[in-house]
Amino acid sequence: MFHQLHTYADLRKQIHDDLRIQHPEWIQPDGESPLCDSYEARLMETLNVLIRQDPGISYDHNRHS
Repeated sequence: MFHQLHTYADLRKQIHDDLRIQHPEWIQPDGESPLCDSYEARLMETLNVLIRQDPGISYDHNRHS
């Protein structure tokens, strides 16, 4: 399914939601998901490293690769 994303916050929210939809078994009875949180944190670290290496990199919802 395609989702229109406009901001970095939209991207983070979509990743957050999609991980939980794709892996309901990772969700604890209290609604927390340390495994999803770990995956999200690792992805954000990777994105931040890429941005620091090339400040010209940005999230552009109009760009289609």
